[in-house]
Amino acid sequence: MKKRGEAFSFAAIGQVRTPFKDRFGVPRQPGLAAEAKGVIKLYPDPDLKTALRSLEEFSHLWIVFVFHDHGGNSWKPSIRPPRLGGNRKVGVLASRSPHRPNPIGLSAVKIEKIDLDAEGGPEIFVGSVDLIDGTPVLDIKPYIPYADAIPDANAGWASDPIPRYAVSFSPDAEKEILARDPQGTKNLRALIISILELDPRPAFQKRQTPLESEKSWGTRYGIDVLDHDVKYELQESGIFVYQIV
Repeated sequence: MKKRGEAFSFAAIGQVRTPFKDRFGVPRQPGLAAEAKGVIKLYPDPDLKTALRSLEEFSHLWIVFVFHDHGGNSWKPSIRPPRLGGNRKVGVLASRSPHRPNPIGLSAVKIEKIDLDAEGGPEIFVGSVDLIDGTPVLDIKPYIPYADAIPDANAGWASDPIPRYAVSFSPDAEKEILARDPQGTKNLRALIISILELDPRPAFQKRQTPLESEKSWGTRYGIDVLDHDVKYELQESGIFVYQIV
């Protein structure tokens, strides 16, 4: 019989609003897609507004959140990290997988703006998010470089550089971006590039159709970005966006 320790109960203090409506396409870690913007929307509690006092003095913060939509009903003691191509198993506590004993995550994000008086509760605008839209927030903490940054830390099995691929657009796709974001205020084009250049496909698809393989060229996929269906194709030159609906 499996034994667990004492149980605790926590209530969310808000949610994170992001461009990612489903798990597919969400960056694997914070900071990988600089154009991925989000808003931490806190609930309209006067105490929460007071609790944010002086947060604007910091450049970054930690989000403590719940993996509420990871698609699993129980945790897994070992997983196959996408960084390793799904070819090797590691213990889940030696990974950042959402399938954990307690589905709690931690992300460091950049603070861009704080609106204490936003309608419906305070809002913290952040950059480089890696969270699905609607993620429940349990807590936020200021990022403090002297305590949180360890320059000579060993990244273990995750130390290899993350590959990035060239992203190009068809004339029709470029026209659609211009029509939907004429002033560039949504950073739609830059956001699409920052997501696709990481090849956001699940590990099993990367194993079956590796981008570097000639047999994979011509394979097509779709991804939701800011409520746009971005259709793309694997090519020898990288990732080609042929249509945006």
